[in-house]
Amino acid sequence: MDSFFQSTPSASWSYDSLKNLREISPVVQNHLKLVYLTLCCALASAAVGSYLHILFNIGGLLTALGFLGTGMWLIFSPPQEERKKFGLLMVSALLYGVVLGLLVEVAIEVNPSILVTAFVGTAIAFGCFSGAAIIAKRREFLFLGGILSSCVTILLWLGIATIIFGSSLTYTVELYFGLVVFLGYIVFDTQYIIERGHNGDLDYVQHALLLFTDFVAVFARIVEIMLRKEENERKKRKRSS
Repeated sequence: MDSFFQSTPSASWSYDSLKNLREISPVVQNHLKLVYLTLCCALASAAVGSYLHILFNIGGLLTALGFLGTGMWLIFSPPQEERKKFGLLMVSALLYGVVLGLLVEVAIEVNPSILVTAFVGTAIAFGCFSGAAIIAKRREFLFLGGILSSCVTILLWLGIATIIFGSSLTYTVELYFGLVVFLGYIVFDTQYIIERGHNGDLDYVQHALLLFTDFVAVFARIVEIMLRKEENERKKRKRSS
């Protein structure tokens, strides 16, 4: 198991910058491979969780609290406990997948192709934004951290406004604004992971958790946007018929 888990962009977007990655040390490059591999495992675990919800209808408040609890446990566990942290990540991803299963179930009832389109779109967006962060100059996008944190606060207030006033407008703004924010977090977190790696922090499990939350946040919002579009199209068809 331990052997399985062992881990410079130039200024221009040239073939050489993609090939050499001179500004990223070999150790950090290996670390990134571990992070992305662990991310894939977490996404697979989340998919299993969604499937379990569809089978047994177990998603709800308890699984959401379980996701938060295991996530916090993972964050505060020492980096040396790799197997424990990896197990916690898989459990946390599974529980998040169960919660996400509520949305997945709705999408399957409306139009199953929404899930495929949303996942492919999220994967492409994630690859592009994370790849851009790797190719860009080191620390070029770290300034986004403060901006994105402020945006999350705005999202929180928009969510509260949506709950209180039940406004379709605030919900739509929250949905699209949240999508932009978490796409930004993909860029920021990728560069943050690279910098932490160069500073000796090679906790690939915790770094994979960062990218996992970004990925599923983007995926969930794309699914919701497509569901709303599908609902509007159905209303138009009913009016025309």
